[in-house]
Amino acid sequence: MVGAGSAIASLGTAGFGLLVLFPFLMAYAAASDLLTMLIPNRISLALVAGFALLALTGPMSWPEIGLHLGAGAAVLAGTFTLFAFGVIGGGDAKLAAATALWLGFEGLGDYLLVASIFGGALTLAILAARAYPLPMRVARLPFALHLHDAKTGIPYGIALAAAALLVMPDTEIWTRALAG
Repeated sequence: MVGAGSAIASLGTAGFGLLVLFPFLMAYAAASDLLTMLIPNRISLALVAGFALLALTGPMSWPEIGLHLGAGAAVLAGTFTLFAFGVIGGGDAKLAAATALWLGFEGLGDYLLVASIFGGALTLAILAARAYPLPMRVARLPFALHLHDAKTGIPYGIALAAAALLVMPDTEIWTRALAG
């Protein structure tokens, strides 16, 4: 295990942010949304803080940082409009915007497309599962009962996190941060 730790340490702050912090926070957001139907603000705030650290210590120029901030602001405006109309949850809106900071405009189109596809598949799967009674063993789990309830929304944070993890390795920031 010492080899793995020293390999991550040799990547520096940018590599740590991309290989450890970002995936951990995405997994945490997805698990939290699945189990509680909430994405805590601390996850989005940690993503913003992590991006700030990456931007200031990684291979980004000031104009690139500005573009990433613009992508985050654009997604925040769009998702909070959707939130205001009751289309998505506030945690989803904040998670998508914080993720857009990391991806920038370069990865934003792919992220939104993949998140939409994953979200649609997740929604259809949950709606199909809700059409049938839960097996007795699963019905003992409070989160499963809550998720199975037709009055409960869809934990879209799962789709947002999965899309982010799929799209991130194709971005320029990923390539440059891990190359040097």
